[in-house]
Amino acid sequence: MSYDYVIVGGGSAGSVLANRLSEDPNTQVLVLEAGRPDYILDFRIHMPAALSFLLTGTTYNWGYTSDPEPYMNQRRIAQPRGKVLGGSSSINGMIWIRGNKGDYNKWGREKGLEDWDYAHVLPYFKKLENRLKGADKYHGDEGPLKLTTPKNENPLFEAFFESVQEAGYPLTDDVNGAQQEGFGKFDQTIYNSRRKSAARSYLHPVKDRDNLTVLTKAMVHKVLFDGKKAVGVEYKKGSKVHTLRVNKEVILCGGAINSPQLLQLSGIGNADELKKHGISVVHNLPGVGENLQDHLEVYMQWACKEPVSEYPNLSPWRAPKIGFDWLFRRKGPGATNHFEAGGFIKSREDKPYPDLQYHFLPLAIRYDGSAPSEGHGFQLHVGPMNTDVRGHVKIKSSDPYEAPSILFNYLSTEQEREDWIAAVRKTRGLIETSAMEKYKGKEISPGKSVTTEEEILDWVAQEGESAYHPSCTCKMGLDEMAVVDDRLRVHGVENLRVVDASVMPYITNGNIYAPVMMIAEKAADLIMGRPTLPPEKEV
Repeated sequence: MSYDYVIVGGGSAGSVLANRLSEDPNTQVLVLEAGRPDYILDFRIHMPAALSFLLTGTTYNWGYTSDPEPYMNQRRIAQPRGKVLGGSSSINGMIWIRGNKGDYNKWGREKGLEDWDYAHVLPYFKKLENRLKGADKYHGDEGPLKLTTPKNENPLFEAFFESVQEAGYPLTDDVNGAQQEGFGKFDQTIYNSRRKSAARSYLHPVKDRDNLTVLTKAMVHKVLFDGKKAVGVEYKKGSKVHTLRVNKEVILCGGAINSPQLLQLSGIGNADELKKHGISVVHNLPGVGENLQDHLEVYMQWACKEPVSEYPNLSPWRAPKIGFDWLFRRKGPGATNHFEAGGFIKSREDKPYPDLQYHFLPLAIRYDGSAPSEGHGFQLHVGPMNTDVRGHVKIKSSDPYEAPSILFNYLSTEQEREDWIAAVRKTRGLIETSAMEKYKGKEISPGKSVTTEEEILDWVAQEGESAYHPSCTCKMGLDEMAVVDDRLRVHGVENLRVVDASVMPYITNGNIYAPVMMIAEKAADLIMGRPTLPPEKEV
């Protein structure tokens, strides 16, 4: 079989491209996914509240960890990545955040990236959305991806919204619309109480097209070149290694860790580093794997004086009813991610736009599912968004099965440390109000004893976790460290593109799933040579 396009990775971006590129019946498209199918009978993928199983298990997860982080007490920080159809959209927290208008205008100010400013990307956000709340000048309602707006039924949400207003912050009807700053409901990629991953939204509806082939458990080893032209891939499925020729392009959609790893394994990257591992250099591109950006976050937790939190639903004896209600009645604690509200504020007034993100949860719990012994509680996740910290992803050998070196360098800059001190202090201000007095018990974490700048930073170093937003390792641009151009073509070679979170020049303000989907929708037009959607400059 001959294919025009080979998409490496059936995750968020790969699912979009599989759908859009195969719209042309004369175009043959192959998707190679290293992970499993997103089995319909596995509740862990489809029940929104079951996400902790996915983030801590290895069935659908690459299970990466960072190198010892030098500013985080040499801790190795977990970095789960989806190894399954749908990629990380099949294991993520299902929160839909686009980022701030200012993020994309910052992209657009980079030389050669004028067509990636907010006016140019907004039409693609609208194109992909089916927001059930309804369309407006910021949202679409005809796209493949269904978005729902939660009801915030737990009384702690109402108290929280009153509290933040008492603390001096506004509410906003839509953090993805005209006003990101403030607090409100977070749209979710949940429909009919089921996770709506990229695979379920884009790939499964078209999987029977004659010109679309999807192979799972197919691990790509490297891209094959004739000179500097990508001509195919080498991959392993089962016990056999296959080589495959491509007629037009190879498109890497592996994400911010796997895409730079595969480029390096294929001979594209820092020539000196590649030679150390015995890899023949196809093109010296020193930016591959550099510029790694992520969001660090902490949970600030309080005991709840009233028995209204979701804590009782952690009891094993409640699991059968929760499962029954979710499966057959499409409601109950299993039908939501529980991250139903949050917001964005500035760490300092001189910031051009909000740089702290919050997720409010009516439960005190960690990503691994463990809860403090105090019982009823609630928490705020907080972290700085516009970080100036930079890390890297580097292969350790020529073995594609060896995980790469991942170093984030969290807390390594003065700006990052200042932002964190402000974050912790401002978070306390959101809760230390009369509006929360009815519910607020003692501060569980970090605890009232943590007050000085040094104590705050020590606590963040000890307790901080990744928000799982790795990005920017194959950044767009024209400078010496750029990896792809504004059409996402890899510099210095032909017939090779990267389409995923790695191409962001700067990380966006919030969860990165929505930006990745937008990038993929725009990339589809660029790849197929179609006119891109006209900018919406009046918004």
